Amino acid sequence: MTRASLDKQPHEVAEMFDGVAEKYDVTNDVLSLGQARLWRKEVARAVDARPAQKILDLAAGTATSSLPFAQAGAYVVPCDFSLGMLQVGKKRNPHLPLTAGDATKLPFQDNVFDAVTISFGLRNVQETDQALRELYRVTKPGGRVVICEFSQPTWTPFRTVYTEYLMRALPPVARAVSSNPDAYVYLAESIREWPDQPALAKRLQGAGWDKVAWRNLTGGVVALHRGFKA
Repeated sequence: MTRASLDKQPHEVAEMFDGVAEKYDVTNDVLSLGQARLWRKEVARAVDARPAQKILDLAAGTATSSLPFAQAGAYVVPCDFSLGMLQVGKKRNPHLPLTAGDATKLPFQDNVFDAVTISFGLRNVQETDQALRELYRVTKPGGRVVICEFSQPTWTPFRTVYTEYLMRALPPVARAVSSNPDAYVYLAESIREWPDQPALAKRLQGAGWDKVAWRNLTGGVVALHRGFKA
């Protein structure tokens, strides 16, 4: 298995990420033209982790995204369903409690976390609404969710250029830097099929989240959605 199909069968997606784990972070930096690091900083600001808080970092991959929360003094649980990603992450960050888990059936009790976050992973879940409900379930009342995901550029001319980059330029660049370039063809296709900012906000509200809002990054290439549990 080299890539997943857009019906997002869990075993296909997991195997695909297992195959890119070793070079995943480096490849992301190259393909995002250096923007991935800036996006991670914005996620950290939005989550606003505090000492002694419990943070769930879902689809954490190698746990690179979890480090800012730990550095802020929070207890962060990096969770992913790709064992290959978790194995690489454990080598790099042995002090973090990396946990295997499915976004649609999280291995945590109700009302555990002060904040839950998922970056560039919700798009890969077969049952998006179920994952949003699970994130709601494990969050404490008064807690918050932050979702960072690829979205739709707001300026029409740029949206056209961006789509051309995804479908034409990204695959050959991926072939040069990735251990599994076919996985990045799936990446491009899944981004193109993903709901826009208002549609994702509506799905968050449907899962129970309150005070849902979003903020665009890089002209809407990425959007940060946030909500609260009443």
